[in-house]
Amino acid sequence: MSGSESARPKVSTGIPGLDEMLGGGFPDGHVVLVTGLPGTGKTCLGLQFLLSGAARGEKGVFLSLEEDAPQLLESARQFHWPVDAAVDKGLLKFVRLDPKETRQSLHRIQGDLGKELQSLGARRLVLDSVSLLNMLSDDEPTRRSTLFALAAACRQAGATSVLTAEADPRHPEVSRDGLSEYVADGVVLLGYSANPDGHRVGLSLRILKMRRTAHTRTVQPYSIGANGITVDAKAVDFGAA
Repeated sequence: MSGSESARPKVSTGIPGLDEMLGGGFPDGHVVLVTGLPGTGKTCLGLQFLLSGAARGEKGVFLSLEEDAPQLLESARQFHWPVDAAVDKGLLKFVRLDPKETRQSLHRIQGDLGKELQSLGARRLVLDSVSLLNMLSDDEPTRRSTLFALAAACRQAGATSVLTAEADPRHPEVSRDGLSEYVADGVVLLGYSANPDGHRVGLSLRILKMRRTAHTRTVQPYSIGANGITVDAKAVDFGAA
């Protein structure tokens, strides 16, 4: 790793163990894809990332194509995070992109989103999820251009961003669309660990890539508990996610 890379500022994920695997957090300004099967905690990770920033006085925006703000607030409250205080202080904002308004949502992403995020002063951004976003597009060229426009909007805003995506059930190590990995600076895979009989026995995390920074490449166990996600960064590499 070069001196310039090692000096690159890091943004804490707010997730115990994950920062350790990343050498301090996500590189500032990165667009990071978090992919996994249902139930692996993708939305939880996004909320935890934003609330960690709010605790540091950093503004965050949660762009949702799935759940409405009241549902997301309730999800955050169950982990005892001070989400209501963050919203009241203007440190956390929920923005709904309605999948029913397909053309308007795509136009917003491809044209105005970067300026909107800049005007909000967002330092952290989560979009949940790009899988639904891709479903708004009729063909692969449109999906590809929308993904690149989204990544460009995140970078234009100067935000460190987390994009969530559903994993392909047949190949859980990749996203369902197979495109999102190519626009992201980093990819974090959330999955299930299994015993020799193939039965799921726990959750496992792997950093598939993270440009311009050193990171742990082993598969590590994690849990979703009363305070959110915790990664056991010291466990011995125990299998594929």
